[in-house]
Amino acid sequence: MSPTVALHWFLPTTGDGRTIIERFHANRTLGDAAQRQPDVDYLAAVAQAAERNGFEGVLTPTGTWCEDAWLTTAALLARTSTLKFLVAFRPGVLSPTLAAQMAGTYQRISRGRLLLNVVTGGDEVEQRRFGDWLDHDRRYARTAEFLRVLRGVWSGTPFTFEGEHYRLEGATAIAPPDPRPPVYFGGSSDAALPVAAEHADVYLTWGEPPAQVAEKIERVRALAGGRPIRFGVRLHTISRDTAAEAWAEAGRLLDALDPEQVRRAQEQLRTSQSVGQQRMLALHGGDLGKGVRGLEVHPGLWAGVGLVRGGAGTAMVGSHSDVADLVEEYHAVGVDEFVLSGYPHLEEAYWFGEGVRPLLRQRGLLAPETTARRAGALTAAG
Repeated sequence: MSPTVALHWFLPTTGDGRTIIERFHANRTLGDAAQRQPDVDYLAAVAQAAERNGFEGVLTPTGTWCEDAWLTTAALLARTSTLKFLVAFRPGVLSPTLAAQMAGTYQRISRGRLLLNVVTGGDEVEQRRFGDWLDHDRRYARTAEFLRVLRGVWSGTPFTFEGEHYRLEGATAIAPPDPRPPVYFGGSSDAALPVAAEHADVYLTWGEPPAQVAEKIERVRALAGGRPIRFGVRLHTISRDTAAEAWAEAGRLLDALDPEQVRRAQEQLRTSQSVGQQRMLALHGGDLGKGVRGLEVHPGLWAGVGLVRGGAGTAMVGSHSDVADLVEEYHAVGVDEFVLSGYPHLEEAYWFGEGVRPLLRQRGLLAPETTARRAGALTAAG
């Protein structure tokens, strides 16, 4: 485990606003809740806020209801200087040879600012929209083959492979990416964990309580058999000058929901084949009536986001010091990287960056910031 942590933010390519209802996660049947459309100028503002506040990279999601991650982030390269882009994509809808070529091109035009988030996919309905009809476990088997081919193409010599899902002869690219982008990978099922152990550079999990995250980390470590692997957690954050202010904001987000919105979102999310999604649902039980503090599943960890949002459904809530404490608690069980977000993403980047980040630095949890990086961030933001 690294003595320091890496911090990442999130690009809201479905749109943004002062609510946790989103088209991508809660389905368009709930209405177009995005008050800020994901045009390139707004997304550039979020990316620049992340860069200015010391985040290493930003996760850009993939799916029906968001803008394409590859194209969007490529457009933002010229609007930022040092920020890395964690591009999410599904291996089932993209040739591994083409992905290897795209990654190489991206690294060259960005001068090394690409990170790869491989999303196998747990929603059968979503997968079929893109022509993917494999069942859950076979999708993970295909992902394992995809990553073998990806790295084979990056070897610099023609790569031939024959498996259950891919058959290639002499696959190669103009040049391997330099540096080779790390592969971020998530999945909580028995089919997913061996793939993570063999192929992931960073294993990502959603924000379950630290003890549950620790159990998952230990399982992946055991399967990895000593192969180096880092661990990350995907969380939302609501950080304020006082705990009372932070919990009041969580309460405001909760009050904006109505029972019908929650019922319909939960009905949809319960159909997901994702084991991680079902673990998220188990944290809150879909009960809006618990109230804001009734949805606190661990000190400072709030499950209210998951009432209407798929994927990451928990938030760190509290004073800046409270949130820093929880970051430190996750780090103590093996978490090296934090992929964070908040509503709205522009403002919350500043709340965390100006409130929590200095405390993490004081505690020795952040690596020293280089003068070049700080100067680049200020130039991009200015």
